[in-house]
Amino acid sequence: MSTYHAGSLAVQELLGVRDRAEHVGRSLGQDIKPVAAAFLQLQPLLVAGAADPATGRVWASALTGAPGFVRATGPRQMSVVTGRRSCSRPEGVRGTARATTDSRHPNDDPLATALETPGTRIGTIALDPRTRRRMRLNGRLRPTPRGFAVEADQVFSNCPKYIQRRNSYETLADREPGSTRRLTELDSRAAEFIRSADTFFLATVHPGGADVSHRGGNPGFVQVTSPRELTWPDYPGNAMFLTLGNLRGDPRAGLLFLDWTTGTTLQLTGEARAEFTAAGERDVRFALTEARWTPAALPLRWSAPEYSPANPDIAR
Repeated sequence: MSTYHAGSLAVQELLGVRDRAEHVGRSLGQDIKPVAAAFLQLQPLLVAGAADPATGRVWASALTGAPGFVRATGPRQMSVVTGRRSCSRPEGVRGTARATTDSRHPNDDPLATALETPGTRIGTIALDPRTRRRMRLNGRLRPTPRGFAVEADQVFSNCPKYIQRRNSYETLADREPGSTRRLTELDSRAAEFIRSADTFFLATVHPGGADVSHRGGNPGFVQVTSPRELTWPDYPGNAMFLTLGNLRGDPRAGLLFLDWTTGTTLQLTGEARAEFTAAGERDVRFALTEARWTPAALPLRWSAPEYSPANPDIAR
């Protein structure tokens, strides 16, 4: 039985990388190994992606907290503390995902319902800019009194390609999130925010689950081609094509852009499709349905980036 579903297999066949993908696919498993558990416990940031049970729209959202807010609590289970049942903001835990009502922040995160729904198929990625390491864990969600747990279906790490190194961060306890603005088109500020980004996160889904991947490059690698459309190059990676495979069968997608200094986030939901050229290059075109802009959403302030040596020149 193949490690991959039909969408990923089709893209691998199209690009002639099936043998390589089968070799790389051996790294996918269900167990959280000790080195992975140790990595999780050091992270102040986790990005989650899922479909909203009410609307079906796919979103990606950032969760933050003091290291240890994400941890392995079993050989195949990850637990996340969000304080979602608290009537006040929990000490040491902040993020764009809020499931509690706060009069100062009336707009709940679009993933709030998914994170409270038993059985939600969820994708997560922990990315550490300090070490250029990342780990993905996908599975089924179970709400807990302090947040949620994920029973793992897939656990794997990726190579450090396209991750910008940021050597340190600090947590600003006095940073207060601003009110969320909902957009149906990108205004000039949102468009410039995207154009200046060197990193974003991409949530996708398939019949058996959800996934969140990282995309990185030199600023300008994501282009805003209209107020409701983005495009970016899909750079060569590990040949698994989990993300493009998901999009082949289900175009729903959620994007998360964040400012690593100010903590501002821009969340987009819509549909994405890959376009392939005869030369083997591919671009992804994203059509926007809705966006949410939240100033100072995250309390983390990271140091300036050192761009990955793997980043291609943005000229194509």
